Amino acid sequence: MTVRLADWSIGSLLLDIEGTTTPIDFVVKTLFPYARNHVESFLAASVADTTVAADLTRLEIEHAQDLASGRNPPPLRTRSDAPGAADPASVAAYIRWLIDRDRKSTGLKALQGRIWERGYRTGELAGQVFPDVAPALARWRARGLDVRIYSSGSVLAQQLLFSTCADGDLTRLLNGYFDTAIGPKRSAESYVRIAGGIGLPASRILFVSDVVAELDAAAEAGLRTALAVRPGNPPSTGTTHPVIANFDDIEDT
Repeated sequence: MTVRLADWSIGSLLLDIEGTTTPIDFVVKTLFPYARNHVESFLAASVADTTVAADLTRLEIEHAQDLASGRNPPPLRTRSDAPGAADPASVAAYIRWLIDRDRKSTGLKALQGRIWERGYRTGELAGQVFPDVAPALARWRARGLDVRIYSSGSVLAQQLLFSTCADGDLTRLLNGYFDTAIGPKRSAESYVRIAGGIGLPASRILFVSDVVAELDAAAEAGLRTALAVRPGNPPSTGTTHPVIANFDDIEDT
């Protein structure tokens, strides 16, 4: 169906990434395996990095919560040469365990973003978006609309993806980024905070995602919503959200 921005006086579009701007396969078959395969070498090269240390502290807290909840994560061992410090191999095993479960963890997503950064910088990775995305972003930008991203991937990971696309650096067409530091994507409160950050009434923001539960949370917060049904996305039935096949279904007049 067609969503007309003028009907709702939309001033800002908030876009999900996986399954909305970007094929799910790129995330699942390219980004996740790259992080899995490079996590140990990344940790070994980052022992003195304080930002990485902060991410690891978050993961240690999460590991304790997993143990307490009976989820049976891989054990975290301490280094024999540095008592109190986690052994990189055991940390890598836990990170892979989280990746396999697609855990929406701020610590995990921050580390994944730093690992992917190396791949993007070396050219091993390049961002992917659907063919209609770049033209739509340019069109919305020309109309003076505010366009932002909200993804469970870190802000760094978002910026890297959009800056390395075949269509060029698309970050120049984006006004900002949100990740799970602002809150879970299935919590209405997260969208209340986002609306405050954008500086518009919630009813003037359109959130586009392929996940109905996220759209439900956004709608509860007062945002307008649209469900992206892209090639490769799992089927969604019985939704009350407007359905779009691509961004050409969003009319900016």
